[in-house]
Formats: sequence, structure tokens, C-alpha cells
Amino acid sequence: MAREIIVLGAGIVGVSVAWYLARRGHAVTLVDRREPGGETSFGNAGIIQREAVKPYPFPRDLATLMRVLPNRQVDIRYRPGGMLESAWPLLQYWYHSSPKRYRQIVLEYAPLIALSLEAHAPMIEAAGAQALVRHEGWLEVYRTREALDARLAEAEENARRFEVRYRALDAAELAALEPDLASRLAGAIHWLDPWTVADPGALVQAYAGALEEAGGHIMRAEVKDIVTTGSGWRVTTDREALEAEEVVMAMGPWSQEWLSRLGLSIPLFVKRGYHMHYGSREGATLRHWVMDAEVGYLLAPMRAGIRLTTGAELERLDAPAHPRQLEAAERVAQGLFPLGERLDPVPWKGARPCTPDMKPVIGPAPGHPGLWLAFGHGHQGFTLGPATGRLLAQLMEGETPDVAMAPFQADRF
Repeated sequence: MAREIIVLGAGIVGVSVAWYLARRGHAVTLVDRREPGGETSFGNAGIIQREAVKPYPFPRDLATLMRVLPNRQVDIRYRPGGMLESAWPLLQYWYHSSPKRYRQIVLEYAPLIALSLEAHAPMIEAAGAQALVRHEGWLEVYRTREALDARLAEAEENARRFEVRYRALDAAELAALEPDLASRLAGAIHWLDPWTVADPGALVQAYAGALEEAGGHIMRAEVKDIVTTGSGWRVTTDREALEAEEVVMAMGPWSQEWLSRLGLSIPLFVKRGYHMHYGSREGATLRHWVMDAEVGYLLAPMRAGIRLTTGAELERLDAPAHPRQLEAAERVAQGLFPLGERLDPVPWKGARPCTPDMKPVIGPAPGHPGLWLAFGHGHQGFTLGPATGRLLAQLMEGETPDVAMAPFQADRF
């Protein structure tokens, strides 16, 4: 039976949830203060990472901790205020990253990743967005043979356990694929399954267009209040009040504040990230998405230029931008590929919503009938948005989901 449903948050997760619900005939209103794909979904690396079957754990080995401690790395930086504000979820993150617990988390997480391409595909087709998507995989580049061999051993294990496809490249094979990269690289892993997107924000906007074609409504408005009416929910915005039988909370890192007003405590912290677009020098061309794995940044040949995306910054959600991490990545990247001038007036800044156990929250809100949750995807929101939409729609319809959902329920906290 068709129902009225409000989806809060128009990032890729919210847009995907709304699309899958609208396709089932429900009357869906998608609400966000910004245009679809205007926050974190705009600024990511643009990879649908079918190979990313293992989430990022908290480093527990002494060598990594000592490397990170001086706070000058490209892949991870931290701010005392951010660490203090998120001390409890970060401590839980460290706990869940123990080898025993992490092994179980991977077993629960990998089936979600395995659904990613299958869930994106009908949305790409409905949106007519095929021109934005490439099916050539991406390159994980290594500077030392030791690090490459260690990663290849893990890649082989992932291939055996999780049906991930890859190709090992030596230095000559890498140079043939990317002749304008620096020489003296040890080689690379060519991940074959992932799809890459030349403009992530444009893909989300195309998905939003497909939502409207499916009968969904998009409202750009600021949410002011969310209350239960007994028989449903009322969402008050700066434009008007909306009422519906059900509400989906898909507001990324801002979900935590709204849920706390409803008496729900779900631990979240953010890993912020930055990007900048560049031209190229000397007629150089970047043909693939390239991650400098031992340093921790990624170069992507996008519509707007070559996008450099940084690693993670542990900081408060709304704290001012700190440019040094991007500047450090830029200096190293210029030695890997001849980057040209900056093309954006200022660096872009976004925030990944992360849970302590590295798994998103997907499912009903405990003790709040008609309220559903879809957030906390960490580094893989762009990859997992459509899978989340498909699975949550199945849950809301009372169907058996394609993936076991108990590990993603909010009551695990």
C-alpha cells in the first residue's frame, strides 16, 4: 500500500532511499537545506568502490601510531578539540578495531559492498547518467616493493573470500597505463570492478531528477522541528510544515543532533576531508583515478579538472577549514604527476559521518515507530547510498532484505 514518506537529507544516501521508495509507488518528499548532492556527496573521490570490502580500522600498531603522532601526515591529521569532543566514540572505534572484532565486522560489512554496483546500475539507467560513469577501475600506486607485496597479499585474500577482481602491475605495466606519472614507482594494483564518476555531485543531481520523474517531490528547506503526531510525523521547515506516516533520517553527520532531540543516542564522529581541482603541466594527461597509497591522497581526472582529495581529519564538524593537510598533499602530488594551477577559488571541505564499529546505521529507530535511519557510512557513502536505499525500502515494505540487516540496526549501540 502506498504511504506518505518524508526523507530528510539529499545526499546520495537520502536521494537513493527516496528513489527506491518512489519507484515502489510511495508518495515521497525529499527535504534538504541545499540542492541534492550539495554536501559530502559533492566532494568525494568519485569511486563506487566494489573492492572496498574492509572498512578503515583505527590503527593499533605502534609504528603507525608513532607515525601519526607528530600530526604532519597527509593521510590522517587530528585537532585536539575534535579529539576531545569525540573522545568516547573514538575510544569505541579503537575497541572495535581489535583483530577479533574487526574480522567479524568485515564479514558483516562485505555483503553490503558487494551490492553496490547492482544497486547503482538501475539508478544510473533511470537518470540517463551513463556518460558520467566509467568502468575501467582505478589504480592503487605504490612507491616501495615491500608495501606493494603486502597489499597484493591482502588483495589475493579479498579476491578469494569476497570475489574482488584485480590485476597486479609492475613498474613497466603501470608506466604503460599512466605514462605521465613519476618514474621509480614499484607498481600498482589495478582494481577492476569499481566504477568511477567524472562528477559525483552531478550524478547525485541526476539521481534526484530520476526521483522527480518517478513521482517524488524535492523541497529545498531548512528543517526546524521533527515531532511525532501519534499516528505519524510532522516535520516543520522554514517554508512549511509537512506531515507523513513515516520519516527517514538520512542527514549524515547532522543526524546525531536531531536524534538526540528525540531521545536517541547514537555515537557518531566525523572524518573531514578536502579537495581541490588542478590543471596539468607539460601536456600531461591522467587517464585513471590514482591513489598514492603510501602517502594517502587520490588524484582523479574529473570534469572540473584533476581533483586531489585528502585523507581524514579528525576535527569538530563545523570547525573552520585547516588548509595544511591539503597543502602537504599537493606538494607530494606534484612529484607524482605534473599538476598545474589551482582551478578552485578555495578548497572544498566536507565531513564523513562515521560510527565506532565502522558500519552504517540502516533500519528502524528504536522506540519510535515510523522513524527510519540511514546514515553513518564513513568513507563509503557514495558507494553505499543506492544499496542503502534498496535495503531500507525492503525493510520498510516488510520484505526479507538482500543482506542480513541485524549488524546495521541502531539498537546495536
